Amino acid sequence: MSAPARIAAFVAGLALLFAAAAVAGGAVDPDVEESSGDHGMASEEETMEGHETMAAGAVPGLGVSENGYRLVPATMTAASGPRTTYEFSIVDPDGEPLTDFDVEHERKMHLIVVRRDFAGFQHVHPELGADGTWRVELDTSLPGTYRVIADFTSGDGEAMTLATDLSVPGAFEPRPLPMPERTVDAGDGYEVRIDSAEPDAGAATRVAFTVSRNGKAVDGVQPYLGADGHLVVLREGDLTFLHAHPQGEPGGSGPIAFDVDYPSAGAYRMYLQFRHRGEVHTAAFTELVGGASPIAAAEHNDDGGAHAH
Repeated sequence: MSAPARIAAFVAGLALLFAAAAVAGGAVDPDVEESSGDHGMASEEETMEGHETMAAGAVPGLGVSENGYRLVPATMTAASGPRTTYEFSIVDPDGEPLTDFDVEHERKMHLIVVRRDFAGFQHVHPELGADGTWRVELDTSLPGTYRVIADFTSGDGEAMTLATDLSVPGAFEPRPLPMPERTVDAGDGYEVRIDSAEPDAGAATRVAFTVSRNGKAVDGVQPYLGADGHLVVLREGDLTFLHAHPQGEPGGSGPIAFDVDYPSAGAYRMYLQFRHRGEVHTAAFTELVGGASPIAAAEHNDDGGAHAH
């Protein structure tokens, strides 16, 4: 056979091979429907629905930016001490400091500051300057790396949670994550008991807290930030900030209840803040979701953290 004839035969064989593959592909995935003129591409409406689904499943409190907005701290380090001035700005998509904020839970800005091992928890409310700079006093007595979480709503109603790190030089002594306890000390004679349904990742879990003082139940607490209590929930490992929604009207009696949406299995640190007799108290709990065990506690205890402090 001549060279031209061999080439022609080879090309014809390839054509038959590709035709067979196309037929086999249709048989393997018979649910694939042909579309008119879109060449298998998703419609614009379907694409937008997919983006909305991904956005709905996103977990806040991880990034320094979101939707073009950025958290810009004046510094990434701070000296060790009980009163350190911390400054930052929220920059809009145009690169300008944002000055218009909505009030949420009685404040325009909620700043959560906690060392990455969950020590030194603070929930403070900075003051906004005319130039868009937020200023607040922090307690940075403990050396280490802190997570700074800004929770706010812009003037156009867009709620966001942005986060960054703050380093405090000095001798760092990490603390293990405490193991779960049903009742914890909240200082000044106050104790708080947690009662929770079995925590389930991906679904709302009702969590209730009962406050007592000197062994006697507290009849009722005073409203704090527009509710009977405020709950901060942080995930071990990345310190993702979870929004917990209080139940009922402020000023009621009985347990302080929230619905908590745990995004995944893991260990979580929960900080309940409540007001009684004019003072705000904080009770901290560890909650395990999906059969998880605290990583930090296991690393600091030979028996897996059974008696973490």
